[in-house]
Amino acid sequence: MADGFTRPRLIRDRLRRIPGRSLAGRSPRSVAGQVFAFQAALVVLLVAFAVFALVLQSERDTGAEARRRSVAVAQTFAHSPGVLAALKAPDPSKVLQPLTEAARGSAGVDFIVVMDTHGIRYTHPLPDRIGKRFVGDIGPSLAGRVRTEGVHGPLGEETQAIVPVRSADGHVVALVAAGMKVANVVTAVDRQIPIILIAGAAALGGATAVTLFVNKRLRRQTHSLGPAEMTRMYDHHDAVLHSVREGVLIVGDDGRLLLANDEARRLLDLPPDAEGRDVTTLTGLEPDTVALLASGREATDEVLLAGGVLLAVNQRPTDRDGGPKGAVLTLRDSTELQAVSGRAEVARERLDLLYDAGMAIGTTLDVTRTADELAEVAVPRFADFVTVDLADAVLHGEEPGSEATGVRRVIARGVRDDHPLYEKGRLIDFLPTTPMARGYGSGRSELVTDLSTALGWRAQDPERTGRIVDYGIHSLISAPIQARGVVLGVANFWRCKEHGAFDDEELSLAEELVARAAVSIDNARRYAREHALAVTLQRSLLPRALPEQSAIEAGYRYLPAQSGVSGDWFDVIPLPGGRVALVVGDVVGHGLHAAATMGRLRTAVHNFSTLDLPPDELLSHLDDLVGRIDQDEASTGAFAAVVGATCLYAVYDPVTRRCAIARAGHLAPALVSPDGAVAFPDLPFGPPLGLGGMPFSTAELELEEGAQLVLYTDGLIEDRNRDLDVGMELLRQALAGHPARSPEESCKAVLDELLPAKPEDDVALLIARTRGLPADQIADWDVPPDPAAVALSREAACARLEEWGLGRLAFSMELVLSELVTNALRYGSPPLHVRLIHDRALICEVSDGSSTSPHLRYAATTEEGGRGLFLVSRMAERWGTRYTPQGKVIWAELSLSEDTAEGADAAELGDV
Repeated sequence: MADGFTRPRLIRDRLRRIPGRSLAGRSPRSVAGQVFAFQAALVVLLVAFAVFALVLQSERDTGAEARRRSVAVAQTFAHSPGVLAALKAPDPSKVLQPLTEAARGSAGVDFIVVMDTHGIRYTHPLPDRIGKRFVGDIGPSLAGRVRTEGVHGPLGEETQAIVPVRSADGHVVALVAAGMKVANVVTAVDRQIPIILIAGAAALGGATAVTLFVNKRLRRQTHSLGPAEMTRMYDHHDAVLHSVREGVLIVGDDGRLLLANDEARRLLDLPPDAEGRDVTTLTGLEPDTVALLASGREATDEVLLAGGVLLAVNQRPTDRDGGPKGAVLTLRDSTELQAVSGRAEVARERLDLLYDAGMAIGTTLDVTRTADELAEVAVPRFADFVTVDLADAVLHGEEPGSEATGVRRVIARGVRDDHPLYEKGRLIDFLPTTPMARGYGSGRSELVTDLSTALGWRAQDPERTGRIVDYGIHSLISAPIQARGVVLGVANFWRCKEHGAFDDEELSLAEELVARAAVSIDNARRYAREHALAVTLQRSLLPRALPEQSAIEAGYRYLPAQSGVSGDWFDVIPLPGGRVALVVGDVVGHGLHAAATMGRLRTAVHNFSTLDLPPDELLSHLDDLVGRIDQDEASTGAFAAVVGATCLYAVYDPVTRRCAIARAGHLAPALVSPDGAVAFPDLPFGPPLGLGGMPFSTAELELEEGAQLVLYTDGLIEDRNRDLDVGMELLRQALAGHPARSPEESCKAVLDELLPAKPEDDVALLIARTRGLPADQIADWDVPPDPAAVALSREAACARLEEWGLGRLAFSMELVLSELVTNALRYGSPPLHVRLIHDRALICEVSDGSSTSPHLRYAATTEEGGRGLFLVSRMAERWGTRYTPQGKVIWAELSLSEDTAEGADAAELGDV
């Protein structure tokens, strides 16, 4: 806007620098010559101007009369009693048009127009103009003032007055305009014409002297500028000053308003005589605007309020380039810009809300947590309260029903906690008339702007809904949570009286928020179902209960990871001779594939353990199996290669209290002595299963009775936030100093100490407290290589059974022992040894130095031999062979139950 002020000054400076001769050369006469040449014309013009002034005066008087009459008519009609009632009628034009036409004829005006506050006509002398926009400036009248003006309207040049129609509370509800055509205003000036002519003749003499004086003044003040140059300069000045869309004010050093362009007058609603007055005396200006004008200080884009309009104001001093002191002020209407900025700010806030929703919703695969994240994002930025209701089946990973019955409120979050909405966890059956049920059934969102009048919603629970309305909650958006064409539940957004009701744009925003959450909720639901299936599968592959045995007292824990199932497993396997095998392992990887592979390995360990293999040999067979699994799956491409697994296998003998342990890539166990000290035995390390080519080694430990052997997987001690050594130390601290604590209690203490609330990996923990078999429950003796030793062994066995109170088993034991010792003498080699163990069963073991394996066969009818092992298998609950470094042991177990013993005796007698 500064260019608009500097341009006239630049033109003036350039014109000053042009020599007088140059200008004179361009004009046929100088300014003085032109003044003298037009003296006569000046006198004539003066006379004509006088006549013209008289006419103008007459027109002004008649125009004032026309304005007065128009104002009176407009005010009279505006204040008529029936006008307000007619404006409230369904068709105001039908009522008002006859009235205005009747009043127009009696009042002597050319038109009476009634219009609304937007300038749309209700009445007009020309009926085709009804319903069109009124011609004129209605802004002052809308502000409550009477406006008179001259316009070119539908009837021609018109003088009109616009009067506001006020309601009972003082608000402007309509406008009334009345006026007359200029052509109908008649006046007479004939009597004053002679006076004008005489005055013109009297002025002719003085005109010459005045002209001479003016010529001199012009030559001095214009520096001999020609009329064309002067006209051009001021035309530029006026064009720039009054055509710009910025208001311009120039205030002198004394505080008087020197200049105000048209835009400034409009923006500030300045009176016609504002120029020349002190700015502090101008009425209608806001105090801040007056203070800025009077101060003369610099201002840059300050926002001031003027008559409901926001103005951006700039003010600069005018004496920077040597000009007179004062200040120039520019004004720009920024109301629309502020409104656009406000709408842009709202749009930006909504985009920020959607962006935050995209970042915050769906961070976990948990249905309830995802619903809570939706509520966290929406409260309080979008709604005062948010409730999320999901079909109860969704919470269990199942498909939801088609009706809004049996939905559970999983989230109820708001700006306050004392709200009367249904509480979290409640099972709700929504009535079909409620917005929730309608949205659930149709899949479309429901907007309720006024809950107090929503009868269908209030029918759900009249007492509670009444308390909700009394609480101040007045508006609701119920958006169905829909994913893949299935409605999972509804999200409800509530607003209180502190905020306005929801609108259609906010309905779209709510739908967008819910759509982002719906996919995450459905993913969480599907994950919950798949996770439950995987965990069920994995748990079915793990021991459901530990078998009965006397060698150890065991406690165990298995915790699946939050991210999915894995391949961790443990096992307790009873072995012949009262021994027990302890197993713990971990398949590399996660998911169903790892769990299925774990099941195959666990089954294989069970099968290999029936062969009673040493730990290192069992791991070798298991290593071969894992290698074959990898090869088979790699060749078919059905799954990724297993990569491998780790395993620790230990066999504890309560008779000798020795434990043989071998491990394949697994962590060493912890050993807790009876006094509470904790150690990690240094065991030979073997490679993980599946690598092949490396042997495994077995280490033997002698354990005190009451010692605890702690077997675990890496998920117990490994964590991304700590080193392995730190985890081992934490395990040692959790186990140490509690010798009397049971294995179950130790399991709980270890998990509480080492694991977070949501472990990232599966954890398998097995703690076994060792027991020793008392010496008085064991009987053993060497057998000489003499057939007569068979009878001696029977006698010794019967005597010991009598001591143990098991005389009822003597017959069965004599038969079994005779067959086993006879076979050892016939097919085995020295040394021969017999051991009887009184445990949960009566165990008979015959060992020799040969590795020849006996086989059960069916003897022909004519054969005299070959029935010994068959009789042993019929008399014993179980029997078998295990190999030792010194040879083999053939064992048989007889049940201690009397029924079993008597049944076995009867069967034996029948066979014999």
